[in-house]
Amino acid sequence: MRTLTSLLLAVLASSTLSAQKMTAPQLITLAQSHSPALQDAINATFTPQELKEGTAWVGQGHDFFFALQSTTPPQLSIDRVPGPPMQSLGATGQWYAVARIEVLGVLHSFDYQVSGTKIPLMICVFINPGDVTDAPGTPTYHFVQAYAEQWRRTLKDSMRSTEYDTVSDRYGRFLRDELLPQVTAQYNIRKDAYSRAITGLSSGGICAFNAAWQMPDQFSRVISWIGSFTSIQWKEDPAIPDGGQDYPEKILREPARNLRVWLQDGSNDQENDRYGSWPLANIRMANALKLKNYDFHFSFGRGTHNSGHGAAEFPAEMLWLWRDYDPAKTSQTYAIDPAEKAKPLFRVSITSRDLQ
Repeated sequence: MRTLTSLLLAVLASSTLSAQKMTAPQLITLAQSHSPALQDAINATFTPQELKEGTAWVGQGHDFFFALQSTTPPQLSIDRVPGPPMQSLGATGQWYAVARIEVLGVLHSFDYQVSGTKIPLMICVFINPGDVTDAPGTPTYHFVQAYAEQWRRTLKDSMRSTEYDTVSDRYGRFLRDELLPQVTAQYNIRKDAYSRAITGLSSGGICAFNAAWQMPDQFSRVISWIGSFTSIQWKEDPAIPDGGQDYPEKILREPARNLRVWLQDGSNDQENDRYGSWPLANIRMANALKLKNYDFHFSFGRGTHNSGHGAAEFPAEMLWLWRDYDPAKTSQTYAIDPAEKAKPLFRVSITSRDLQ
C-alpha cells in the first residue's frame, strides 16, 4: 500500500499529474481516496475515443483500473463474470472501477453492458479448413500436393492456404452455397449481409476480408487479426492473377464495397523471404481503406504473429463492429467515422534498429 505521504503528494500535486498519463497504481490511489483529481487524471491518461468505445483501461500486476464514458450506468464484466460496480463521476458522464484479477499469465477479457444491450444475439459458425488427404486423384488434390512440394509445407497446411489465401470467390461460394445452407436448415438466422460478420487470423484474416470483398451481399462486417495480405497464393493458379499483396491496389482501383472492417497487426509480425512483410501489408491495407473513406479501424501494436493482441481487444472489436446495429433494418451504408477521417495517414518510422 502507498504511504500517507505519497497519497498526500498525489492529491496536492494534482495539477502536475493531470497533465500526463498515469499508471494503474496512481489512478487506483486517486479512486480509492475519492480524490477530486481523478477526473483530470482519467482525461490525461485516456483519449475521448477510448473512453467512448470502452477501451480505456490500465493494469499492473493483479490490479486494474477501468473507465468509460456513458450517459447511463454501465455494468462491467470480466471474463464473463460480473465485475465490481462502476462509480460515477457525476455530471461528467464518466464512470470508473477498480478491479483485482487473481490469475495472471493468461488472456483475460472484459466488456460493458450499457442500457441493457451489448451486441445483437448471434449464432457463431466455426470452420476448420478442408483436408484432401483421402481424395487422391482429384484436381484439388493434385494442385494442393504440388503447392506443398514446392513450398515444403504439409498437405493439410497447403489445403488451408489454398482455401484461405487465394484471391477469388471460390471460398465465398463454398460458404454461401454449401456450408451456410446446412446452418440455415437447423437455425433461423438472418441472410442479409448487414446482419453477418466474418473473422479470422493470419491466412484466416485475409480469407475473411476476401469473402466479404468478393461477396459483399453475404458479409458486410469483417475482423482480421494479423491478416496475411501477402503473396502466399500469388500466381499459384495461372487463372487467378491477383495475390493477397494486391488488395491495397484493388481497394484503391476497384468499385467500393459496402464494408465495415477492423484490422489488427503488430510491428514485430513476420518478415518472410517467400511472401513479404505482414506489418507493411497491413499498413498498406489501412491506408487504402482510409483513402477510399471506408468504415474501418486499424489497431497496430508491437506484437508478433500471434492472436494475443486481437484476442485482448475482442470485446472492443465486437462493440465497434456491431455499433448502431438495428434488427429492424436489413441494410446500412457504411461511411468513415469523422474522427478517423480527420486523422493523418499511417506512416512508417525506423527506431532503435542498431540496438537490436
